[in-house]
Amino acid sequence: MKTNWYSALTIVVATLLGTHAVQSHAQAYPNRPIKIVVPYAAGGSTDQLARIIQQPLSEALGQPVVIENKAGAGGTIGVDHVVRSPADGYTLVFGNTGPNAVVSLMRKLTYDIHADLQPISTVAITPMILAVPSSSPANNVKEFLALAKANPGKFNFGSVGAGSLSHLTGEYFNELAGVQIQHIPYKGGAPMLTAFLGGDLQAAFVTGLDGGAMLATGRVKYLAVATPQTTHVVPGLPVITTDVPGFQSNAWFGLLAPKGTPDDVVAKINAAVVAAVKKPEIRKHFTDRNVEPRSSTPVELSNIIRAEITQWAPIIKKHKIEM
Repeated sequence: MKTNWYSALTIVVATLLGTHAVQSHAQAYPNRPIKIVVPYAAGGSTDQLARIIQQPLSEALGQPVVIENKAGAGGTIGVDHVVRSPADGYTLVFGNTGPNAVVSLMRKLTYDIHADLQPISTVAITPMILAVPSSSPANNVKEFLALAKANPGKFNFGSVGAGSLSHLTGEYFNELAGVQIQHIPYKGGAPMLTAFLGGDLQAAFVTGLDGGAMLATGRVKYLAVATPQTTHVVPGLPVITTDVPGFQSNAWFGLLAPKGTPDDVVAKINAAVVAAVKKPEIRKHFTDRNVEPRSSTPVELSNIIRAEITQWAPIIKKHKIEM
């Protein structure tokens, strides 16, 4: 009887110690460096924004945060790498609209956006802006529409590539505005900028981040912004929806983790993003680049992704857009 009593006591103590060890392990996160995968090349817009929050995230989490660039296949190579990593909070992806939302509508992926990824928080939002050459006679959306309707099939808009947000936004504009502006795809922002400045394009939809370089030349002007209301991100610009009801297009940037990452770890990273985005110096870094710093809950980011898929699916299907 004594032996049985002693054995039972030993099991209870071991169980309690094991439970305590598991709890201590969970509370210890993070206890080593955290890697954020940027699924694009170093120096690009997504990479720039990720590096803005790198240090404040490190300070909030108490561990080094390392940026690793894994470019290719429209950002999907980097996302796939994260999906296949352990769901422990030590490998995250700095995602955006493309590989974390709409690319799945254009081609088969090695991962499922909803089943394989855990949204954590947005970090920044930037609206799409309608830009035209400074020599254009159009000074607002109404005048631009009049010109486009008077020249069906003769007006064009450039994009940074087939299936990009700039492409989708242009086709969406055609749909809601009832115009026929031809799409001209380029292999990235630099060639499109060259074409724009060379007078080969009548319009383009650009983010505030990428459009700044064009605006700085003095050879491009902004007409309006694709937000529901005017925004301080690009102050003074009217909204496109005044003349094209319902038109809206934004690019978001945020953190996601492999599905199955523990809830407490997700909550801790989310709190770190919120703290980082609140810092005045970080907010200034974003706004200086015409980007709105904005954190969110995991559910809010998940809803943004689902809303984007709903918005862009009909456009992609109708125009048979592929990547």
